[in-house]
Amino acid sequence: MTNATSSFSIGALADRASVNSETIRFYQRKGLMRVPIKPPSGIRRYGENDLVRLRFIKSAQHLGFSLKEVGELLNFEDGAHCVEAREQAEIKLAEVREKLAGLKRIEEALIALIDNCDSHQEKGPCPLIATLQE
Repeated sequence: MTNATSSFSIGALADRASVNSETIRFYQRKGLMRVPIKPPSGIRRYGENDLVRLRFIKSAQHLGFSLKEVGELLNFEDGAHCVEAREQAEIKLAEVREKLAGLKRIEEALIALIDNCDSHQEKGPCPLIATLQE
């Protein structure tokens, strides 16, 4: 699996992917990345394919995919499972839209609380604090 044109230590791989070595080891424990065979020299080597895979994992995470979901997407990496990959993305999009709707409701509630504070002219308890205490 190691590309013969490039060979990295775990530290060099981590640097190239802008992660730390422990992140790579964590992904290895989760089965998302391979653990290279340790040669007699004692330094495991990683190749371009490992770098591409690591960047794929990080990109998928940035899109909100959990590590379990990333593992499922990695099963489709041969490119022959576009329908399944699309279904995973559609599920994730629905989740994101649901979260956005929830955040919109929170935004509207906070705006109302702030507006209530702005219109509060008299001495006494803060309307925002009073509402939160209810």
